[in-house]
Amino acid sequence: MTERGADAVTRSKDTLAIGPSSFSWDEDALTVHINELATPFPRRVRGKIRVEPEAINPHSFLLEARGRHFWRPIAPSARVSLDLLEPYLRWRGRGYFDTNAGAEPLENAFSRWTWLRASLRDGAAILYDAERRRESPLSLALRFDRLGGYESIEPPPPATLPPTGWRVARQTRSDDGQAFVERGFEDTPFYARSLVSASLCGERVAAMHESLSLDRFANPLVRLMLPFRMPRRGQRGQGCYFPS
Repeated sequence: MTERGADAVTRSKDTLAIGPSSFSWDEDALTVHINELATPFPRRVRGKIRVEPEAINPHSFLLEARGRHFWRPIAPSARVSLDLLEPYLRWRGRGYFDTNAGAEPLENAFSRWTWLRASLRDGAAILYDAERRRESPLSLALRFDRLGGYESIEPPPPATLPPTGWRVARQTRSDDGQAFVERGFEDTPFYARSLVSASLCGERVAAMHESLSLDRFANPLVRLMLPFRMPRRGQRGQGCYFPS
């Protein structure tokens, strides 16, 4: 939520702290302590998120070979609790936790991608479609059970979604080739996150969906806008990384 220099980061086997916020594994759960200021209008964001995986997936997936970009859905299904003190907010429900890693900036390897994750009656489904700069397009379609096991499934037919207010293109997949945006959560010049209804694995689902344009992200004008979205402390001018 705030971009900081290397001197603001501490790390151990079970803990990662970035400034006053931190992540820690304890008793088979991930606890996130948040203590930040929102932007562009300063407002305190303070509280805790607890992610309790139903199972841990040990497998990583290679997204692009040359830059060795990996994606790992650590917890395809999890119980999530949100307890914010400022602003006061409580929530309980199903969630997800993943990570991306690579040996170069994302924009060197990808021009865009879309991602979707949905809870199923017995697990979760995840779709990952990426336009790669140096390789053919990638399409992953995975179904996870509650024990963390997975199988690759045939990618469903494409389903076009309307572009965002910033004109970021959105597309996903659905058994019947139809999907609908139910609610928008993030709408930026290069990234959008939405709640989408679709049909996957024979079930009608409400799914979290993201669209990312790395062409837009690499644009110098967009980079100049980033500090208005993510404040910076310490080493100014560093690159901005964002999670899936």
